[in-house]
Amino acid sequence: MKSWKLKEVVLMSSLGVVFAFVYLAFFLFGQGLRNLLLPIGLAPFAYEIIFGIWFIVSIIAAYIIRRPGAAFFSELIAGIVQVLVGSPAGPMLILTAAIQGLGAEAVFAAFRWRVYTLPVLMAAGAGAAVVSYAYHLFASGYIALGPGLIISMFIVRVLSGILLAGLLGKWLSDRLEATGVLRGYAIHHARTQRSSRHAS
Repeated sequence: MKSWKLKEVVLMSSLGVVFAFVYLAFFLFGQGLRNLLLPIGLAPFAYEIIFGIWFIVSIIAAYIIRRPGAAFFSELIAGIVQVLVGSPAGPMLILTAAIQGLGAEAVFAAFRWRVYTLPVLMAAGAGAAVVSYAYHLFASGYIALGPGLIISMFIVRVLSGILLAGLLGKWLSDRLEATGVLRGYAIHHARTQRSSRHAS
């Protein structure tokens, strides 16, 4: 992170803190959703449906800042803050956050941190979903479930990562950039360059 500007570090850290509280809110929402789905036998899918939300800060931070490590560190910060404010998941949440961040970061790394199109952002959301699910197979005991349920939950999590992290993350970032508060960040420079090319 030696080449990072101070304002980029501050923004990434701020996003991590903000989304730590968003994540905690969705934990409670997931509990309610689980209770609703329990009578119809779909309780295992409650958190999988919204799991993409827990990857979204990695997508937003990477898309705005466009630096190696933005996806990983923003997710890690969100995990640490959740633990500090008393998340029911406990300290292991930090490891979970790190794994999720690595899953998203790996996709950006595959494009050498140079491509931030919608397909890449959605792939990063899917990457976080795949890696986190592999971890939860054993850490959360999913491996003991029936094959059909394991596969179904995996598909739902990947779709959630694509839509709630990749697609929604880009939409929120673009709306934020349109307000002008992200002037001086990579996302604004990229849009300005695109506008210049279209105008010429």
